[in-house]
Amino acid sequence: MPELPKRPDMLIRGFSVFKGAIDPAGQARIVECLRDVVAAAPLFSPQTPYGKPMSVRMTSAGRVGWHADRTGYRYTTHHPNGTAWPPIPKPVLDVWRMVSGVDRDPDCCLVNYYGEGARMGLHQDKDEADFRWPVVSISLGDDALFRVGNVTRGGTTESLWLGSGDVVVMGGDARLAYHGIDRTRFASSQLLPKGGRINLTLRVAV
Repeated sequence: MPELPKRPDMLIRGFSVFKGAIDPAGQARIVECLRDVVAAAPLFSPQTPYGKPMSVRMTSAGRVGWHADRTGYRYTTHHPNGTAWPPIPKPVLDVWRMVSGVDRDPDCCLVNYYGEGARMGLHQDKDEADFRWPVVSISLGDDALFRVGNVTRGGTTESLWLGSGDVVVMGGDARLAYHGIDRTRFASSQLLPKGGRINLTLRVAV
């Protein structure tokens, strides 16, 4: 994988966006590693505390993984099937080390799979113990319309399309900004044979 740019291509409300930061070979290498992650910790559809299933399917890698059900949102040490989460693949950690600007590795890699029609409403990443650490987001596969809001609900928002290989860093004053995925362009990428989008979010969670 080539070295990522030292400066982002654009800033959107404090979010640093590295367009096309991971080349096609690097993307394919990460996807291949994720097959092992999903084999060890299968994708599942979590329920929100409101009783509705999320439209994305997810799993995790790392020391802890993210989980949601009727009791709330939290990090856990085990997959819902009782097995420990698999380790974060090295090619994914390499991306964190090149763009995060910190000297600590993440202990969670949340893997979200967006099939046709899946979306993610505006939300904050606020289940972590210390908000001083950034969140690094990696886009793989189909294009997605990424929307960024404010650190409080309401007000104006801005949007941009993220493509396969794009990387976003959420840190500093933007760490708790609301953000989400309004829609994807299904089958806009050839990276995944059956279409869809994979989003990886790397976090220092505990």
